[in-house]
Amino acid sequence: MELTITGSANTLSVSDAVFGREFSQDLVHQVVVAYRNASRAGTKAQKTRSEVNGTTKKSKKQKGGGARHGALTAPIFVGGGVTFAAKPRSFDQKVNRKQYRAAMATILSELNRQGRLKVVDAFAVDAPKTSALADKLKGLEVGQRPLIVTEDASDNLYLSARNLPYVEVRDVQGLDPASLVGADTVVITTEAVKKIEEWLV
Repeated sequence: MELTITGSANTLSVSDAVFGREFSQDLVHQVVVAYRNASRAGTKAQKTRSEVNGTTKKSKKQKGGGARHGALTAPIFVGGGVTFAAKPRSFDQKVNRKQYRAAMATILSELNRQGRLKVVDAFAVDAPKTSALADKLKGLEVGQRPLIVTEDASDNLYLSARNLPYVEVRDVQGLDPASLVGADTVVITTEAVKKIEEWLV
């Protein structure tokens, strides 16, 4: 299939397997949720009786004092440990490499069908100036949440986008399903398209 290059009369030949794939909502949902869960950190933690700060010396003599007790770090005492203490958990979900690549191709195909994928010959700024990048994006009509994908995101481009709200800059290696799904428009260079094809085909 052919992709139209914005601002040029030429077109770019791409693989149907990457940019013409049938949409699968279940696959995309599973991969996006798994990606977001991978960045979560389990923080719930309680201490067992062995981790509580306190002496393990027997609190009183064995006989003659009523109930028999050992260390005051036991769970039955206030300030003691927790019987089945909660520990930080992992939210990771297993996603096969084949599934992940298929989901990325599915998202790119759907973006192309919806007209939210804009291919350009090159995308760069001469100096790290926010105003220069803002003017460049305004001419492309990319909406409020654009994602700029280049073959190798330059420092100038990254620094120019840093003060623009909701504008993201990624190189091909840093591309992920969540950023693609959340973007209003994806502006991608022809070299980045070729690299993505090599990765996903």
